[in-house]
Amino acid sequence: METIRKQSPQGANNVFPVPPPLPGLATNCWRKGFFINNGSAIRGNSYVSTATRDLWDGLFDGGYRADVTIRTDNDGNIHAHANILGMASPVLRGMLKRAKGFGRKRSISIHGVPQDAVRVFIRFLYSSCYEEEEMREYVMPLLVLSHAYVVPQLKRICEQQLEQGLFTLENVVDVFQLSLLCDSPRLTLISHRMILTNFKAVSETEGWKAMKKSHPALEKELLESMIEEENMRKDKIRKSKERKIYLELCEAMEALVHICRDGCRTIGPHDKDFKENKTPCKYRACKGLELLVRHFAGCKLRVPGGCIHCKRMWQLLELHSRLCADSSSCKVPLCRYYLKVLLFHVQSF
Repeated sequence: METIRKQSPQGANNVFPVPPPLPGLATNCWRKGFFINNGSAIRGNSYVSTATRDLWDGLFDGGYRADVTIRTDNDGNIHAHANILGMASPVLRGMLKRAKGFGRKRSISIHGVPQDAVRVFIRFLYSSCYEEEEMREYVMPLLVLSHAYVVPQLKRICEQQLEQGLFTLENVVDVFQLSLLCDSPRLTLISHRMILTNFKAVSETEGWKAMKKSHPALEKELLESMIEEENMRKDKIRKSKERKIYLELCEAMEALVHICRDGCRTIGPHDKDFKENKTPCKYRACKGLELLVRHFAGCKLRVPGGCIHCKRMWQLLELHSRLCADSSSCKVPLCRYYLKVLLFHVQSF
Protein backbone atom coordinates (compact mmCIF):
# COMPACT_ATOMS: atom_id res chain seq x y z
CA MET A 1 0.00 0.00 0.00
CA GLU A 2 2.90 2.31 0.72
CA THR A 3 4.28 1.70 -2.77
CA ILE A 4 0.92 2.51 -4.33
CA ARG A 5 0.66 5.78 -2.41
CA LYS A 6 4.14 6.84 -3.52
CA GLN A 7 3.23 6.18 -7.16
CA SER A 8 -0.10 7.93 -7.00
CA PRO A 9 -0.61 11.00 -9.26
CA GLN A 10 -0.71 13.37 -6.30
CA GLY A 11 2.83 12.59 -5.12
CA ALA A 12 4.61 11.35 -8.24
CA ASN A 13 5.77 14.75 -9.53
CA ASN A 14 4.26 14.08 -12.98
CA VAL A 15 6.10 10.75 -13.36
CA PHE A 16 3.87 8.57 -15.55
CA PRO A 17 4.27 4.81 -16.13
CA VAL A 18 5.62 3.57 -19.43
CA PRO A 19 2.72 2.76 -21.79
CA PRO A 20 2.37 -0.80 -23.10
CA PRO A 21 3.61 -1.53 -26.65
CA LEU A 22 1.20 -1.13 -29.55
CA PRO A 23 -0.42 -4.34 -30.82
CA GLY A 24 0.77 -5.73 -34.12
CA LEU A 25 2.52 -8.55 -35.89
CA ALA A 26 5.63 -10.00 -34.30
CA THR A 27 8.14 -8.58 -36.75
CA ASN A 28 10.90 -7.42 -34.46
CA CYS A 29 13.75 -9.14 -36.27
CA TRP A 30 14.17 -10.77 -39.66
CA ARG A 31 16.88 -13.30 -40.38
CA LYS A 32 16.82 -15.75 -43.31
CA GLY A 33 13.05 -16.05 -43.29
CA PHE A 34 12.75 -16.14 -39.49
CA PHE A 35 11.27 -13.68 -37.03
CA ILE A 36 12.67 -13.35 -33.49
CA ASN A 37 10.03 -12.54 -30.90
CA ASN A 38 10.97 -12.50 -27.20
CA GLY A 39 13.92 -14.78 -27.88
CA SER A 40 11.79 -17.34 -29.74
CA ALA A 41 12.27 -17.96 -33.47
CA ILE A 42 9.21 -17.83 -35.72
CA ARG A 43 9.36 -18.96 -39.35
CA GLY A 44 7.32 -17.01 -41.92
CA ASN A 45 4.57 -14.85 -40.41
CA SER A 46 2.93 -16.06 -37.22
CA TYR A 47 1.46 -15.03 -33.89
CA VAL A 48 2.84 -18.08 -32.01
CA SER A 49 6.23 -19.60 -31.17
CA THR A 50 8.10 -22.05 -33.37
CA ALA A 51 7.32 -25.07 -31.21
CA THR A 52 3.60 -24.40 -31.15
CA ARG A 53 3.51 -23.62 -34.84
CA ASP A 54 5.41 -26.80 -35.74
CA LEU A 55 3.05 -28.83 -33.57
CA TRP A 56 -0.05 -27.58 -35.37
CA ASP A 57 1.61 -27.70 -38.78
CA GLY A 58 2.68 -31.27 -38.10
CA LEU A 59 -0.87 -32.18 -37.16
CA PHE A 60 -2.14 -30.69 -40.40
CA ASP A 61 0.61 -32.00 -42.70
CA GLY A 62 0.66 -35.47 -41.17
CA GLY A 63 -3.09 -35.78 -40.98
CA TYR A 64 -2.92 -37.72 -37.72
CA ARG A 65 -6.42 -39.10 -37.01
CA ALA A 66 -7.91 -36.72 -39.57
CA ASP A 67 -11.67 -37.21 -39.77
CA VAL A 68 -12.59 -34.77 -42.55
CA THR A 69 -11.78 -34.85 -46.28
CA ILE A 70 -11.99 -31.52 -48.11
CA ARG A 71 -12.64 -31.93 -51.82
CA THR A 72 -11.21 -29.17 -54.04
CA ASP A 73 -10.99 -28.42 -57.75
CA ASN A 74 -9.18 -30.85 -60.06
CA ASP A 75 -10.23 -33.79 -57.84
CA GLY A 76 -7.93 -32.69 -55.03
CA ASN A 77 -8.32 -33.88 -51.44
CA ILE A 78 -7.10 -32.27 -48.21
CA HIS A 79 -7.36 -34.09 -44.89
CA ALA A 80 -8.21 -32.15 -41.75
CA HIS A 81 -9.77 -32.39 -38.30
CA ALA A 82 -13.39 -31.47 -37.68
CA ASN A 83 -12.75 -30.01 -34.22
CA ILE A 84 -10.12 -27.59 -35.56
CA LEU A 85 -12.25 -26.50 -38.52
CA GLY A 86 -15.39 -26.12 -36.42
CA MET A 87 -13.66 -23.96 -33.82
CA ALA A 88 -11.95 -21.75 -36.41
CA SER A 89 -14.94 -21.12 -38.69
CA PRO A 90 -18.67 -21.10 -37.86
CA VAL A 91 -19.47 -21.73 -41.53
CA LEU A 92 -17.30 -24.85 -41.63
CA ARG A 93 -18.92 -25.96 -38.37
CA GLY A 94 -22.33 -25.80 -40.02
CA MET A 95 -21.08 -27.63 -43.10
CA LEU A 96 -19.64 -30.40 -40.93
CA LYS A 97 -22.93 -30.82 -39.09
CA ARG A 98 -24.69 -31.41 -42.41
CA ALA A 99 -21.89 -33.50 -43.94
CA LYS A 100 -22.37 -37.20 -44.60
CA GLY A 101 -19.74 -39.91 -44.55
CA PHE A 102 -18.85 -43.47 -43.68
CA GLY A 103 -18.29 -44.11 -39.98
CA ARG A 104 -16.61 -41.13 -38.40
CA LYS A 105 -15.22 -39.84 -41.73
CA ARG A 106 -16.96 -36.82 -43.21
CA SER A 107 -16.47 -34.98 -46.48
CA ILE A 108 -17.02 -31.35 -47.46
CA SER A 109 -16.28 -29.40 -50.66
CA ILE A 110 -14.52 -26.08 -51.27
CA HIS A 111 -14.57 -25.20 -54.96
CA GLY A 112 -13.91 -22.11 -57.05
CA VAL A 113 -10.34 -21.43 -55.91
CA PRO A 114 -7.01 -23.26 -56.53
CA GLN A 115 -6.29 -26.30 -54.39
CA ASP A 116 -3.08 -24.73 -53.06
CA ALA A 117 -5.05 -21.68 -51.92
CA VAL A 118 -7.41 -23.98 -50.00
CA ARG A 119 -4.41 -25.69 -48.42
CA VAL A 120 -2.94 -22.33 -47.30
CA PHE A 121 -6.34 -21.38 -45.91
CA ILE A 122 -6.75 -24.60 -43.91
CA ARG A 123 -3.18 -24.35 -42.66
CA PHE A 124 -3.92 -20.86 -41.33
CA LEU A 125 -6.88 -22.26 -39.41
CA TYR A 126 -4.45 -24.60 -37.63
CA SER A 127 -1.44 -22.40 -36.86
CA SER A 128 -2.49 -18.81 -37.73
CA CYS A 129 0.58 -18.45 -39.95
CA TYR A 130 1.40 -18.18 -43.64
CA GLU A 131 4.36 -17.86 -45.98
CA GLU A 132 5.08 -14.61 -47.79
CA GLU A 133 5.36 -16.27 -51.21
CA GLU A 134 2.04 -18.06 -50.77
CA MET A 135 0.34 -14.87 -49.59
CA ARG A 136 1.57 -12.93 -52.63
CA GLU A 137 0.35 -15.66 -54.97
CA TYR A 138 -3.01 -16.43 -53.37
CA VAL A 139 -3.96 -13.22 -51.57
CA MET A 140 -7.17 -12.73 -53.57
CA PRO A 141 -8.46 -16.34 -53.21
CA LEU A 142 -7.58 -16.15 -49.51
CA LEU A 143 -9.59 -12.93 -49.19
CA VAL A 144 -12.58 -14.69 -50.71
CA LEU A 145 -12.19 -17.75 -48.48
CA SER A 146 -11.71 -15.71 -45.30
CA HIS A 147 -14.90 -13.77 -46.05
CA ALA A 148 -16.97 -16.76 -47.15
CA TYR A 149 -16.00 -18.88 -44.14
CA VAL A 150 -15.91 -15.98 -41.63
CA VAL A 151 -12.25 -15.93 -40.60
CA PRO A 152 -11.82 -12.21 -39.74
CA GLN A 153 -8.18 -12.53 -38.67
CA LEU A 154 -7.09 -13.83 -42.10
CA LYS A 155 -9.35 -11.31 -43.83
CA ARG A 156 -7.61 -8.40 -42.09
CA ILE A 157 -4.21 -9.81 -43.05
CA CYS A 158 -5.24 -10.10 -46.72
CA GLU A 159 -6.56 -6.52 -46.70
CA GLN A 160 -3.31 -5.26 -45.14
CA GLN A 161 -1.19 -7.16 -47.65
CA LEU A 162 -3.13 -5.69 -50.56
CA GLU A 163 -2.87 -2.17 -49.14
CA GLN A 164 0.86 -2.47 -48.46
CA GLY A 165 2.06 -3.39 -51.93
CA LEU A 166 0.06 -6.10 -53.67
CA PHE A 167 -2.10 -3.53 -55.46
CA THR A 168 -1.20 -3.17 -59.15
CA LEU A 169 -2.84 -1.57 -62.16
CA GLU A 170 -3.43 -5.07 -63.55
CA ASN A 171 -5.36 -6.43 -60.57
CA VAL A 172 -6.99 -3.27 -59.17
CA VAL A 173 -10.27 -3.92 -61.04
CA ASP A 174 -10.41 -7.48 -59.69
CA VAL A 175 -9.65 -6.21 -56.18
CA PHE A 176 -12.38 -3.60 -56.52
CA GLN A 177 -14.97 -6.23 -57.48
CA LEU A 178 -13.84 -8.59 -54.72
CA SER A 179 -13.94 -5.82 -52.12
CA LEU A 180 -17.59 -5.18 -53.01
CA LEU A 181 -18.42 -8.88 -52.75
CA CYS A 182 -16.40 -9.39 -49.56
CA ASP A 183 -17.76 -6.35 -47.72
CA SER A 184 -14.39 -4.60 -47.41
CA PRO A 185 -15.14 -0.85 -47.53
CA ARG A 186 -11.52 0.25 -47.04
CA LEU A 187 -10.32 -1.85 -49.99
CA THR A 188 -13.26 -0.57 -52.01
CA LEU A 189 -12.30 3.04 -51.34
CA ILE A 190 -8.57 2.53 -52.04
CA SER A 191 -9.12 0.55 -55.25
CA HIS A 192 -11.80 3.00 -56.44
CA ARG A 193 -9.45 5.96 -55.94
CA MET A 194 -6.67 4.10 -57.74
CA ILE A 195 -8.96 3.39 -60.71
CA LEU A 196 -10.01 7.03 -60.97
CA THR A 197 -6.43 8.30 -60.62
CA ASN A 198 -5.09 5.95 -63.32
CA PHE A 199 -8.26 5.59 -65.37
CA LYS A 200 -6.65 5.60 -68.82
CA ALA A 201 -4.13 2.87 -67.95
CA VAL A 202 -6.65 0.78 -65.96
CA SER A 203 -9.25 0.89 -68.76
CA GLU A 204 -6.77 -0.87 -71.07
CA THR A 205 -6.14 -3.84 -68.75
CA GLU A 206 -7.61 -7.31 -69.16
CA GLY A 207 -9.39 -6.96 -65.83
CA TRP A 208 -11.35 -3.96 -67.09
CA LYS A 209 -12.28 -5.74 -70.33
CA ALA A 210 -13.48 -8.78 -68.37
CA MET A 211 -15.52 -6.58 -66.03
CA LYS A 212 -17.02 -4.80 -69.03
CA LYS A 213 -18.37 -8.11 -70.34
CA SER A 214 -19.47 -9.66 -67.06
CA HIS A 215 -20.62 -6.59 -65.09
CA PRO A 216 -21.58 -3.75 -67.48
CA ALA A 217 -23.59 -2.05 -64.72
CA LEU A 218 -20.45 -1.80 -62.58
CA GLU A 219 -18.53 -0.33 -65.51
CA LYS A 220 -21.31 2.24 -65.95
CA GLU A 221 -21.07 3.21 -62.27
CA LEU A 222 -17.30 3.65 -62.54
CA LEU A 223 -17.67 5.83 -65.64
CA GLU A 224 -20.31 7.93 -63.90
CA SER A 225 -18.05 8.32 -60.86
CA MET A 226 -15.21 9.29 -63.20
CA ILE A 227 -17.38 12.00 -64.76
CA GLU A 228 -18.46 13.18 -61.30
CA GLU A 229 -14.83 13.26 -60.16
CA GLU A 230 -13.87 15.34 -63.21
CA ASN A 231 -16.74 17.75 -62.58
CA MET A 232 -15.70 18.08 -58.93
CA ARG A 233 -12.13 18.79 -60.03
CA LYS A 234 -13.30 21.48 -62.45
CA ASP A 235 -15.58 22.96 -59.80
CA LYS A 236 -12.68 23.03 -57.34
CA ILE A 237 -10.49 24.84 -59.89
CA ARG A 238 -13.31 27.31 -60.61
CA LYS A 239 -13.84 28.05 -56.92
CA SER A 240 -10.09 28.44 -56.44
CA LYS A 241 -9.96 31.00 -59.25
CA GLU A 242 -12.99 32.83 -57.85
CA ARG A 243 -11.37 32.97 -54.43
CA LYS A 244 -8.17 34.30 -55.96
CA ILE A 245 -10.10 37.02 -57.80
CA TYR A 246 -12.02 37.86 -54.63
CA LEU A 247 -8.80 38.25 -52.63
CA GLU A 248 -7.26 40.39 -55.36
CA LEU A 249 -10.33 42.66 -55.40
CA CYS A 250 -10.27 42.94 -51.61
CA GLU A 251 -6.63 43.95 -51.73
CA ALA A 252 -7.34 46.41 -54.56
CA MET A 253 -10.15 48.00 -52.50
CA GLU A 254 -7.84 48.41 -49.51
CA ALA A 255 -5.07 49.81 -51.71
CA LEU A 256 -7.49 52.29 -53.33
CA VAL A 257 -8.59 53.62 -49.95
CA HIS A 258 -4.95 53.74 -48.85
CA ILE A 259 -3.93 55.81 -51.89
CA CYS A 260 -6.86 58.24 -51.66
CA ARG A 261 -6.65 58.67 -47.89
CA ASP A 262 -2.96 58.36 -46.94
CA GLY A 263 -1.13 58.50 -50.24
CA CYS A 264 1.48 56.05 -51.47
CA ARG A 265 4.90 56.75 -52.96
CA THR A 266 4.28 59.60 -55.42
CA ILE A 267 0.49 59.62 -55.60
CA GLY A 268 -2.24 60.55 -53.16
CA PRO A 269 -4.24 63.50 -51.77
CA HIS A 270 -3.10 67.02 -52.75
CA ASP A 271 -2.50 67.99 -49.13
CA LYS A 272 -0.04 65.18 -48.48
CA ASP A 273 3.73 65.66 -48.44
CA PHE A 274 5.48 62.84 -50.32
CA LYS A 275 9.04 61.94 -49.48
CA GLU A 276 11.45 60.02 -51.64
CA ASN A 277 12.72 57.91 -48.73
CA LYS A 278 9.25 56.79 -47.68
CA THR A 279 9.02 53.23 -46.35
CA PRO A 280 7.83 50.56 -48.84
CA CYS A 281 4.07 50.09 -49.06
CA LYS A 282 2.57 46.96 -47.51
CA TYR A 283 -0.08 46.65 -50.22
CA ARG A 284 1.09 44.64 -53.22
CA ALA A 285 -1.66 46.10 -55.42
CA CYS A 286 -0.52 49.68 -54.89
CA LYS A 287 2.04 49.76 -57.67
CA GLY A 288 -0.37 48.51 -60.34
CA LEU A 289 -3.18 50.67 -59.00
CA GLU A 290 -0.92 53.73 -59.05
CA LEU A 291 -0.23 53.19 -62.76
CA LEU A 292 -3.96 52.69 -63.39
CA VAL A 293 -4.87 55.92 -61.56
CA ARG A 294 -2.27 57.90 -63.53
CA HIS A 295 -3.60 56.46 -66.78
CA PHE A 296 -7.19 57.21 -65.73
CA ALA A 297 -6.30 60.83 -64.97
CA GLY A 298 -4.78 61.45 -68.40
CA CYS A 299 -6.76 59.16 -70.73
CA LYS A 300 -9.04 60.82 -73.31
CA LEU A 301 -11.15 57.74 -74.13
CA ARG A 302 -13.25 57.55 -70.94
CA VAL A 303 -16.50 56.82 -72.78
CA PRO A 304 -18.60 53.62 -73.10
CA GLY A 305 -16.76 51.22 -75.37
CA GLY A 306 -13.50 53.14 -74.92
CA CYS A 307 -10.30 52.30 -73.03
CA ILE A 308 -10.32 48.94 -71.21
CA HIS A 309 -7.98 50.27 -68.49
CA CYS A 310 -10.36 53.11 -67.73
CA LYS A 311 -13.24 50.63 -67.60
CA ARG A 312 -11.41 48.74 -64.89
CA MET A 313 -10.96 51.97 -62.94
CA TRP A 314 -14.66 52.79 -63.25
CA GLN A 315 -15.50 49.27 -62.04
CA LEU A 316 -13.19 49.62 -59.03
CA LEU A 317 -14.73 52.98 -58.10
CA GLU A 318 -18.27 51.60 -58.40
CA LEU A 319 -17.39 48.48 -56.39
CA HIS A 320 -15.85 50.62 -53.67
CA SER A 321 -18.99 52.79 -53.44
CA ARG A 322 -21.13 49.66 -52.96
CA LEU A 323 -18.87 48.46 -50.14
CA CYS A 324 -18.10 51.78 -48.47
CA ALA A 325 -19.56 52.11 -44.99
CA ASP A 326 -19.19 55.91 -44.66
CA SER A 327 -19.46 57.63 -48.04
CA SER A 328 -20.00 61.08 -46.46
CA SER A 329 -16.40 61.26 -45.23
CA CYS A 330 -14.82 58.94 -47.81
CA LYS A 331 -11.97 60.44 -49.86
CA VAL A 332 -12.24 58.04 -52.77
CA PRO A 333 -13.39 59.95 -55.88
CA LEU A 334 -17.01 59.50 -57.01
CA CYS A 335 -17.92 57.46 -53.95
CA ARG A 336 -20.94 59.61 -53.06
CA TYR A 337 -21.91 59.95 -56.72
CA TYR A 338 -22.15 56.18 -57.25
CA LEU A 339 -24.06 55.84 -53.97
CA LYS A 340 -26.66 58.37 -55.16
CA VAL A 341 -26.99 56.55 -58.48
CA LEU A 342 -27.44 53.24 -56.67
CA LEU A 343 -30.09 54.70 -54.34
CA PHE A 344 -31.92 56.21 -57.34
CA HIS A 345 -32.10 52.83 -59.07
CA VAL A 346 -33.31 51.15 -55.89
CA GLN A 347 -36.07 53.73 -55.34
CA SER A 348 -37.18 53.55 -58.97
CA PHE A 349 -38.05 49.87 -58.53
